Amino acid sequence: MTIMKMIIAIVQDKDSNVLSNEFIEADIRATKLSSTGGFLRSGNTTFLIGIEDERIEEVMKLIEKTSHTRGQFMTPQVNMDVSMDASAAYPVEVQVGGATVFVLPIEQFHQF
Repeated sequence: MTIMKMIIAIVQDKDSNVLSNEFIEADIRATKLSSTGGFLRSGNTTFLIGIEDERIEEVMKLIEKTSHTRGQFMTPQVNMDVSMDASAAYPVEVQVGGATVFVLPIEQFHQF
């Protein structure tokens, strides 16, 4: 009996097409979902991958290779109830991107 895992990988939209192509080349089947979230509520892509246990490292390396962190400027929201100094309205650079990956056990796997 083959041991299977479910990988849930959330990547920034900017990295999703390259990662999707890497999965195709490596014969890794993935379901691609559009998602939104994170600190900046930016567009993400969530990949659902049912994979044999022995191929998890291969998938993780592809995700790591294609998912990059990058700096992005954002202007913090100003709360009018609290007195703030003049620098509060200036843009600040934050790190976005990369990948968030969950690896879960699968009780059963059926493909019809």
